[in-house]
Amino acid sequence: MIAQLTHSNNDIASHIYAVFQASYKIEAALIGTDNFPPLSRTPQDIANSNTLFYGFYEGDSLAGVIEITYQDKLLVIDSLTVAPLHFRKGIAGKLIDYVLNAFDFTKAIVETAVVNAPAIRLYQKHGFNEFKRFTPSHGIEKLALVIEKEQ
Repeated sequence: MIAQLTHSNNDIASHIYAVFQASYKIEAALIGTDNFPPLSRTPQDIANSNTLFYGFYEGDSLAGVIEITYQDKLLVIDSLTVAPLHFRKGIAGKLIDYVLNAFDFTKAIVETAVVNAPAIRLYQKHGFNEFKRFTPSHGIEKLALVIEKEQ
């Protein structure tokens, strides 16, 4: 089941944080870095965020989280994480499908590390295409992918 998460609630922010930490530690190892910016987010940062969070629940367990920004028909996937116990169950794909179908957008954008081949394949499977490569100040080369719809 997918539901919008009230991330301003400290308990829910802590659950989101737990999924982020478990998933992003694995992503940091995949990328080969000890300095992975998403790992520095705190539960309070999540609670204070102006983004929208949706969670995939398996029973009572928060198994995956997608964080988005939506404004003026621009949909940005800010983060997508799945708890390691729930890897390879199609949860990330279900969360992507959910937001792509729930919002009326003209452009959807997502960024990931260039070396994160599994994430790139997943986004491409859902219709995203590469449009930019860049290296932010933290030094991890990134890839931006986009879906553009004609209106």
